[in-house]
Amino acid sequence: MQNPNFLEKIFGKTAQLVVLEHLLDNKDNDTYLSGIAAVTGLSHSTVSRVIEPLLEINVITEKPLGKQIRVFRLNMDNELTKYLLKINDDLKHLMNGGEKQ
Repeated sequence: MQNPNFLEKIFGKTAQLVVLEHLLDNKDNDTYLSGIAAVTGLSHSTVSRVIEPLLEINVITEKPLGKQIRVFRLNMDNELTKYLLKINDDLKHLMNGGEKQ
């Protein structure tokens, strides 16, 4: 089933929101720029650009893997990340008519 993009429905479609929602929906997985680009349909350069503010506010963490690969993961120790996950889950619940996912 394709992701219904709940945040996008409310806040509009921006590259940063698309990337953030992808990361929130895959909270337990490491990912990388090319992987995010492939799944979201955004260009590698766009993902690279919009991921920087998320790194700056510590919502996601970055770990280099080799010389050119950057691995990203949600920072589950960050209170803002926890809040964003809760909002994302709550919105999905509400937009599905209160049904549990």
